[in-house]
Amino acid sequence: MTNNAPNTIHDDTDRNTNLVELCQVSFGYGNRKVLRNINLQVPRGKVVAILGGSGCGKTTILRLIGGQLKPSEGNLWVDGQSVPDLHPEQLYQLRRKMGMLFQMGALFTDMSVFDNVAFQIREHTDLPESVIRLLVLMKLHAVGLRGTHHMMPSELSGGMARRVALARATALDPNLMLYDEPFAGLDPISLGVVGQLIRKLNDALGATSIVVTHDVQESLKIVDYVYLISEGAVLAEGDVQAILASEDPFVRQFVDGDVDGPVPFHYEAPDYRSMLMEVAR
Repeated sequence: MTNNAPNTIHDDTDRNTNLVELCQVSFGYGNRKVLRNINLQVPRGKVVAILGGSGCGKTTILRLIGGQLKPSEGNLWVDGQSVPDLHPEQLYQLRRKMGMLFQMGALFTDMSVFDNVAFQIREHTDLPESVIRLLVLMKLHAVGLRGTHHMMPSELSGGMARRVALARATALDPNLMLYDEPFAGLDPISLGVVGQLIRKLNDALGATSIVVTHDVQESLKIVDYVYLISEGAVLAEGDVQAILASEDPFVRQFVDGDVDGPVPFHYEAPDYRSMLMEVAR
């Protein structure tokens, strides 16, 4: 379905169903509004995509969910907790239940693959090294890269590095996975592999996933629900079939990749002929 007005505001009952909920959330830097009255619900166990062009506020939503930023208006809840109201220690405990796959993977370049995946386990648990080794190899096996544990990030292809980063993000079996442009810069084969891993790991872990991306075709293969963001507002939302069937001009342009439409090809400028005549004078 498409949205011409803010989404319905949900009550406390919905927070038992939704792991993440944003209610009338706005955010800006100074006078520049980045998000406007965002209402967004992520049901437990589902994979939800937040789609939109570069600079539309997608990554800002992830930062709000993770507590790195606070909304200027509205509120948001993760697992029933109001994130902006949490004290630092409470926020730290909540983040332990989250996994994050950063743009381009963001592996520690001076650590081996094994140590990258082991980092969170060593940081947040007191498990002996023998157990950590088993867990790391298990996580690498899940992404098909158990044989790379001794390698350095510089020895990996882009797709392999993204899969190692995914193993690291799921090392503590998080309840919530946040993906920031997981398909960026990948070749077609790696893109398909990462997409299927996002879906399979979500289901295997019983987790909930939010995928922020502008890659429409790949994300629609794996997600349960879609929010389409433009200029800081939700312009459309629905399941995959509803988005594909939408006749909204903006949705059609975004899904089909049309050159011109509601988002024009030409940046606003004076009449072309007038400009040429002025230059000729």
